[in-house]
Amino acid sequence: MTTATATAYQGHSRTWPGYAAAVAALAYAAPHFWWGAGVAATFPGDFASAPHGTWEAAIGYWGMGAVAVVGAVVALALVRPRGRRVPRRTLCALSLTASVGMTLWGFTYFALQYLLAAGRVVSAPAFAAKDAHPQAAWGLFWYGLFVLWGLMLGVAAWNRLREDPTR
Repeated sequence: MTTATATAYQGHSRTWPGYAAAVAALAYAAPHFWWGAGVAATFPGDFASAPHGTWEAAIGYWGMGAVAVVGAVVALALVRPRGRRVPRRTLCALSLTASVGMTLWGFTYFALQYLLAAGRVVSAPAFAAKDAHPQAAWGLFWYGLFVLWGLMLGVAAWNRLREDPTR
């Protein structure tokens, strides 16, 4: 392998986690926007009983969708040249913090699902119907997306932090 090819490969191998984190962020954002518009597709529960037309819905759908779009921009800032305008340590500290939070949030969901399946815990009566709803299976996808997004964001931030600061 030539030096130029090795450098190009090394650059590519360090950028793909940032792109993967951005795609995961947008995959999380898009359904929040269509849920806010009243489309029930991929909703993890009973969409009819979910709040609509309230501040809770506006924050939960439109607000979280917008936050996820910002998350995609941050993920891209870790790997794109324009991201060099933001101080490296600040960007990485924020990204690593978000990474830990999202990854733990996703893993916690799977731990709870395991405990429910094993009969070690029981759903509270207020949540039993929601947990038994067939659409609740979408939670596996959404929380898996949190794990993927968190891990990829962390790897991208770590790679950016390890980069030569003069570049």
